[in-house]
Amino acid sequence: DPEWSLATVPRLTELCLQHIVHNFERNPILDRLLPEHQRKVLDKLSTDLPLAVTANLISDEDYWKRCCTKRWQVCDISSYGDSWKRMFFERHLENILKYFIPNTTDPNQVLELIPLCKHYVRKLEVDQFLPPVQVDQKEERDDLSDTGSDFGFGEVSMHHYDLGVLVTALPHLEELHLTYGVKDCGMNFEWNLFNFTHQDCCNLAVAVKMCHNLKVFKLTRSKVDDNKTKLLVRNLLDHPCLVELNLSHNLIRDKGAQAVGKLINRSRLETLDLCNNQIRHLGAQALAQALAENSTLTSLNLRLNSVEDEGGEAIGRALLTNTTLKSIHLGSNSLSEPTATLFSQVLAQNTTLTSINFSCNHLGLDGGKQLLDGLADNKALTEFDLRLTEVDQETEYLIHQIVWANREAARLRSLQQPPAKPL
Repeated sequence: DPEWSLATVPRLTELCLQHIVHNFERNPILDRLLPEHQRKVLDKLSTDLPLAVTANLISDEDYWKRCCTKRWQVCDISSYGDSWKRMFFERHLENILKYFIPNTTDPNQVLELIPLCKHYVRKLEVDQFLPPVQVDQKEERDDLSDTGSDFGFGEVSMHHYDLGVLVTALPHLEELHLTYGVKDCGMNFEWNLFNFTHQDCCNLAVAVKMCHNLKVFKLTRSKVDDNKTKLLVRNLLDHPCLVELNLSHNLIRDKGAQAVGKLINRSRLETLDLCNNQIRHLGAQALAQALAENSTLTSLNLRLNSVEDEGGEAIGRALLTNTTLKSIHLGSNSLSEPTATLFSQVLAQNTTLTSINFSCNHLGLDGGKQLLDGLADNKALTEFDLRLTEVDQETEYLIHQIVWANREAARLRSLQQPPAKPL
């Protein structure tokens, strides 16, 4: 063969490495190889290998990067602690939970994954929970005739996947973002696809209570009402680590807000988001009472509620004594001049608040002038949103001049501070 040369003969080492790659699923030899041989094997391994083989054996980030980019078009590891392996397991587990159908999907799909992913999952974002498949019409009618139509069909059988076993088995879980509903249901829309049942709430409350390292809990767009809020709060009281709670876009009224008020002073909450609920002045007064005594909360969002001036003034009075809150959002709350008048006192006395949002309220011309007077000696406020508040244009301009000057002064101070020493 005139084209034959020694260069075409593969080395024995290469043949051995090819054999190891080919038989990796049956005989996953990796730790016993030299580093340069490990690299060659990892570069050639299939991303379709069973997780039972790869999960706790392979820590190489390049391998998990290949797994992620093959499966998902968009991969931003900055949201996953810059770890490809963490991204893979969090998103893989999230996908299983999103498409888990109670009484249909095998629970072992989740249970078998726990020992493989528990060391890598720190955050779970599940934006849908599928309900059980409904029984046929004849069985539904039989059930209704047996239990009585008061119950409302489906409530008993529409419970979603219980996160209890999973959440309590993830020792490093710090963030839980949940929405009980169905995405992309299209023409199959039914209201009972969006039920967050009482049993669901009980299961979730117990799970969150047992998740001792949980720092961030978000339960949004899930029809959480007063009773469910009280149930959740009861299990979150004295939670050792929870610092952020988000119950936005729900159905929370005054009773629920009063329960959250108790939570504020029985936890270490720093951020509370109750945006787009149905909280009126009584709920706002309860939150204000808690705020007056609190020393941990730094951010409160009450946008898109209806606390009105009774609630707005109560919050303002609380901020005359509170020394920890830095940001408050009261946009779209039917506030008017009396609230602005009280907040002018807050601006004159409070040295902690750096951000206030009053957008989409009816503060009026006099309300704007009161706020401007209060800002005269304020050096702390660096953000002040007064869009669509019926404030005079000149007043708004002067307010933003003061706020801009405060922001520049804060920026210069931060530049002058010496860099923090590394630990």
